[in-house]
Amino acid sequence: MAPEEREIALSKQDLREVTAFAAACAEVVLRIYEADQPDDSRPRDAVRAAWEFARGGERGKSLRDMAWAALKAAKDADSAAAREAAWAAMSAAGAAYLHPLARATQVKHILGAAAHAARAAELVADDDGSIGAGHLEQAVRRATPLVVDVLARFPAAPSGGGRVGELVRVLDAELRSLTFTADSQRSD
Repeated sequence: MAPEEREIALSKQDLREVTAFAAACAEVVLRIYEADQPDDSRPRDAVRAAWEFARGGERGKSLRDMAWAALKAAKDADSAAAREAAWAAMSAAGAAYLHPLARATQVKHILGAAAHAARAAELVADDDGSIGAGHLEQAVRRATPLVVDVLARFPAAPSGGGRVGELVRVLDAELRSLTFTADSQRSD
């Protein structure tokens, strides 16, 4: 572990809450993948597995396998929007594997499903950034105080990552501002 990294306390409930958030964000764009690949249930199966973990199931091989299957489904997609929707599903299942290390890259385990879902929606709408912004607003509304608290334990999202990375950073900043506002209100 690098000297600047510290371990972050993460409970199973923290992981369940983050995974529920990610599953809710990914779920809204599954239809994009299914319109492209109607006979392929891998992304839906990954989101279903994420929900099962979030609701008290095990974090084991089956969940990990579903995430990998959604990643493979993305490679089979015919459109960029469908690929992003499958990546959102993969990210939802992968959220359960958030690592307890203070690395900015871990932020994508929390916010990746929302960012990929927003990008999928943008692409379906002829690359309309306002559509992605609307999806991020929905994600902010979906984020529970515990999700925001978990996010605040990590460094801010890293640079890079193209449009999805940009969406992650926008969402990260928005959610962290909720933390700042809540902290400010507590001191009044």
